[in-house]
Amino acid sequence: MEAKLKKELGTTLLKSTGHSGGGCISEGQSYDTDRGRVFVKINHKSEAKLMFDGEMASLEAISKTETVKVPKPVKVIELDTGGSMFVMEHLDMKGLSKYSKHLGEQMADLHLHNKRQMEKLNKEQQTVGRGAGQSEVAAVNKFGFCVTTCCGYIPQVNEWQDDWVEFYSQQRLQHQVSLVEKSYGDREAGELWAKLQLKIPQFFTDVEIVPALLHGDLWGGNVAECAEGPVIFDPASFYGHSEFELAIAGMFGGFSSSFYSAYHDKIPQAPGFAKRKQLYQLFHYLNHWNHFGGGYRGSSVRIMKDLLK
Repeated sequence: MEAKLKKELGTTLLKSTGHSGGGCISEGQSYDTDRGRVFVKINHKSEAKLMFDGEMASLEAISKTETVKVPKPVKVIELDTGGSMFVMEHLDMKGLSKYSKHLGEQMADLHLHNKRQMEKLNKEQQTVGRGAGQSEVAAVNKFGFCVTTCCGYIPQVNEWQDDWVEFYSQQRLQHQVSLVEKSYGDREAGELWAKLQLKIPQFFTDVEIVPALLHGDLWGGNVAECAEGPVIFDPASFYGHSEFELAIAGMFGGFSSSFYSAYHDKIPQAPGFAKRKQLYQLFHYLNHWNHFGGGYRGSSVRIMKDLLK
């Protein structure tokens, strides 16, 4: 593995630093190379390349917005023995504390970035002397993403859609419920979902939703800080409703009140936010059920029942 890494990175120096890390899905290791220190994620599953390609595209997309710091992606490398490695910049990180408020501001800027690009594009198109198509501003007016991304190791359906409610109902919730039914044959979950999907449009009455670039898996384990400020990593990006981001952030803690107040100073809560937050948490509970088993069944079923009241 290290010989392959050396060759693919074109480095004569490849020395393990002893820094290691990893989560539920992949293991990680830092190395010193000719061009500085890198962090390498390793996963031996056959679908690892798909997962890492999605993560790399996510990091690139977030980085281009120049709103919040992410590790610079370097390369995805397939292993001869099966699985893949993902090489990225090594950052000296510690737990988020001092920069919590900054992260709230920067996440709001990330979520507003596409809306600002759309406004800029519209303004340019109305300016005399600049025809359509001359702008260098890229704006996205649909929901989805350019490649498949994985939340955990389960691939997300990111096909572009005009309508957010349809995208979220079908390509997020329906997809997870189908996996639950396939793995567990859970009749109650299927019956609750059949009723809930008819009610979903009601949660979005009078809410304007502009596609926002999302991290997609913003829980406390995927945020940190380095000397210069906050860092986010392990994204599962797509263009969606900005509120979706706050769902998993509220499930496992790790975010202070200063994070939320700084965020909502820039993006105020819209009416009906509390119910939609539950609806967005449902995706993560179903996703955890599909990853880690029936311990997450109770929360998934409870939310569906609550939303049907």
